[in-house]
Amino acid sequence: MIGRPKLVLASGSPRRVTLINQAGIEPDALRPANVDETPRRGELPRACANRLARAKAEVALDLVRADEELQGAYILAADTVVAVGRRILPKPELVDDASECLRLLSGRNHRVHTAICLVTPKEAYRQRLVETRVRFKRLSEEDIETYLASGEWRGKAGGYAAQGIAGSFIVKIVGSYSNVVGLPLYEVTTLLSGEGYPIRLGWLNLA
Repeated sequence: MIGRPKLVLASGSPRRVTLINQAGIEPDALRPANVDETPRRGELPRACANRLARAKAEVALDLVRADEELQGAYILAADTVVAVGRRILPKPELVDDASECLRLLSGRNHRVHTAICLVTPKEAYRQRLVETRVRFKRLSEEDIETYLASGEWRGKAGGYAAQGIAGSFIVKIVGSYSNVVGLPLYEVTTLLSGEGYPIRLGWLNLA
């Protein structure tokens, strides 16, 4: 649409693309921002998520500045952290790490923190942090071993994907479900709208 401002999603995550599409928003470009996601020593989950979302936004902004077609675009970055108490769980790539995550989550409450960072066309930064409480059922050895064999956990915060098989492990969610998947849609659309992005333009094409 002529005159519509552009939006860049600073992520290559299929989950985040699907979620933002669900809100009727089609990013003009994906610019995955590769940053070191290792928590700092003693860093709390909320602070870690906020720091990483900002870092991803900064990397994406550098990429957008170098692309004439995208200059002046809105940039949306996000980072999701799963934590049990103050302990930040990894995004495991190894079975042993995923197994440790699942055993820690089994039968317990945990929190999912997603920080979103929006860079406006004037390069101002706007951030929000959303927290959702999640309770898992007590996982049997068969649950754990079969889920590990599925491979669905790989690279997911906390070693699980709520939108997949692991959705059957969730007893209760207090807060935003889309936040648990990786992008809190209410906060994203409110933030974009508040900064002048026309979030409803794409809705007419959904019918």
